Amino acid sequence: MRTRRPCAVLTLLLACTPQDGGDTDAATAAVTDSSPGTDTSEATGTVTTGPTATSEEPPTGTTSAPTSSTSVSTTTEDPTSTTDPTGETTGDPLHRLVLEDTFEDKILNGWVRVERWFDPDPFFIQEDRFDLDQRAHQNGQRLEFFGNDPVPHSGRFLLYYAPGWNNGAKSTVLLAHGANDQADRAWANPGESGDFGCGQSTCPDIGLMQELAAAGHRVFAVSHAHSQGDNVFWALQIAWAIDIIRERTGVDKVDVIGWSKGVMSSRMYASGLTGGKLEYRDDIDKLILIGGPNLGFDYIFRYGTAHNAGVYADFGGKIHAPGPHDELLIFGLWEDRSEYAIYKSAAGDNYRGQLQMLAAWDDVYPLTGTANNGLMQWIVGDSESTYYGEGQYKGVYARGKGIDYAIAQGSVIDDMIDAGIPASIQTHLLCGDLDLKDNNVLIPGIPNEIAGPSDGVVLVDSCAATDGIGTLTDSAVLPDINHLKLGWHATAAAQISTWLAQ
Repeated sequence: MRTRRPCAVLTLLLACTPQDGGDTDAATAAVTDSSPGTDTSEATGTVTTGPTATSEEPPTGTTSAPTSSTSVSTTTEDPTSTTDPTGETTGDPLHRLVLEDTFEDKILNGWVRVERWFDPDPFFIQEDRFDLDQRAHQNGQRLEFFGNDPVPHSGRFLLYYAPGWNNGAKSTVLLAHGANDQADRAWANPGESGDFGCGQSTCPDIGLMQELAAAGHRVFAVSHAHSQGDNVFWALQIAWAIDIIRERTGVDKVDVIGWSKGVMSSRMYASGLTGGKLEYRDDIDKLILIGGPNLGFDYIFRYGTAHNAGVYADFGGKIHAPGPHDELLIFGLWEDRSEYAIYKSAAGDNYRGQLQMLAAWDDVYPLTGTANNGLMQWIVGDSESTYYGEGQYKGVYARGKGIDYAIAQGSVIDDMIDAGIPASIQTHLLCGDLDLKDNNVLIPGIPNEIAGPSDGVVLVDSCAATDGIGTLTDSAVLPDINHLKLGWHATAAAQISTWLAQ
């Protein structure tokens, strides 16, 4: 039995959607530079323009020539950048961004502008998972945005602009997507990855972005290089996105909406959990957390071999997500598949972003020994050995080290709660609570979280927990809105719009 922090249950991150038909891994005020590639340094500051001005530029494969390139200063002391007489942005050379490319023509899914930014800080590494697994590669129009590099360096991210970004009369909003996802599918076209990608059998082709933009909000979205990336990297890029938005719009604070794994990265920035790189700068007004594992989740480990068919290539798995096993029984032989597992190993530190979200819940909700994919319920094998590791229990079909081993390798849930969200931020929690006996509301095609009240992935106890939240302004638990619907369903969108208007 494990001790657990007390949490308030008020009445959810792993977006396991296949990558067929789209990447579910996914402004006229731009400052332009007439002489890219120059580097001018003076005693009073440093001006950097173009990717060639950075000494830490990593190999990125084939990249397109930038249409505009400049730097934006981001400092812990003063997030407001200054401009010299030539129009260049100047500031702290240790935290400066490079605008590598800008796109404004024929952008899909209703966006009007996309920028590719690069942080040259060597703190960002090339996360090794993504060159191994082609299911994680950038594709669709995002491949173009990332310079035709299917495995962009982790220091790169995209910033999307919605219609009205420069003249909206209401709040300024940054949208932060979840795991195995990107800005297009999450916020602008829930059906981009095809049917079932949105949590039901057929999907809409517009999302929360269009609704908020039409209502007069200035809407932006961040999209990361790697859809299962380190949440520390994502948290820093959320901070940099806020800096860019503030410079573009002149606002003091931004409202941030995080969904699923995006809850972790948004919350980690607000709590100052950025690997010692950056403290929170008092630049968030409202923080809306959708389907978040605020007390962690154990979904990956709960259902034994039920996850394997979706994740491991041996069984035709199409989902880019970590498995709970590092060995599989294949045609009577035990095969090492640690490159697909959540654990850190010689095969690679592949899923730090998922390790960071883990917490054990078996002391509250015992293992079920069964799974339900919205179509049927069945008994699954190796539930105990998957969850507790190869000790008292032995795997028949698969072997793994168990959730406690994985938690010890990288969970930051306790640290995140201890650090807390500042009281200056108005925090809102939005969760789903499914009728677990009604297959029609479950997420189709994947094992749902059925051990206790949940949105199909995250337990309500975790999503609705107030631990570490300085100011809880409001919360809502929506009946029969599953984890993949929380970011686009009309009921959820109406609640989010209400909170933004307050």
